[in-house]
Amino acid sequence: MMETAVTQATQKIISRCALMHDLNDAECLAIIEQSQQCRVEKGRFFFHQGEDAVKMYIISSGRVKLTQVTQAGDQVIVGFCSPGDGLGIIVALSQLEYPLSAEAVTDCTAVSWQRGQMEQLMLTYPRLALNGTGMIAQRFVKLQDRYRDIATRRVEQRIARALLRLVRQFGKKAERGVLIDMPLSRQDLAEMTGTNIYNVSRILSKWERAEWVSSQRQRIILCKAHELVVLAEDLA
Repeated sequence: MMETAVTQATQKIISRCALMHDLNDAECLAIIEQSQQCRVEKGRFFFHQGEDAVKMYIISSGRVKLTQVTQAGDQVIVGFCSPGDGLGIIVALSQLEYPLSAEAVTDCTAVSWQRGQMEQLMLTYPRLALNGTGMIAQRFVKLQDRYRDIATRRVEQRIARALLRLVRQFGKKAERGVLIDMPLSRQDLAEMTGTNIYNVSRILSKWERAEWVSSQRQRIILCKAHELVVLAEDLA
């Protein structure tokens, strides 16, 4: 992990992060000036589950995968992050370990603060602490929604809902539909939806025959997103 000075382009991205909500330009700049910019290569980790939480980040470029390993040793994908998203916000709100791992799935840049720095900044700018609490609350609600999906919805619905979430987050217009603009394997989808790679492959193959999706080389295009919405929401 390499550290460099924070650029003006990065400052603009960070200022739009939920952590900076309702802070004025001067306050945002003062907070950002105490950060360090770092680069994390594809396949490397910002941090690992169970490590002492000593640093938090805001992503300025790239894609990051958040995972947890269960007591049974199974890996679960909690979600993906993109520019403007925060990592390790728990640093400034508790003395806990990182509850998950954050892996760069593309080359990434981010800005970071040490735990002591962020704690002091939150004392100086109380809005920062409120925003951090709000970010954690939003993630808790999303996790509840995911667990409810796994408990109550069929596998096919869970995969459809996962693809639609990713399109909302990473969707990019393509010739045949909407591309999920990040590497996404069938194993990733299995770990997101509480199933196995066999079920994911079977369902994606079925959808490809129906021309709902197109997938190759860890790239998925939704060709008929409406059909997936109907399935995901159990619409008539």
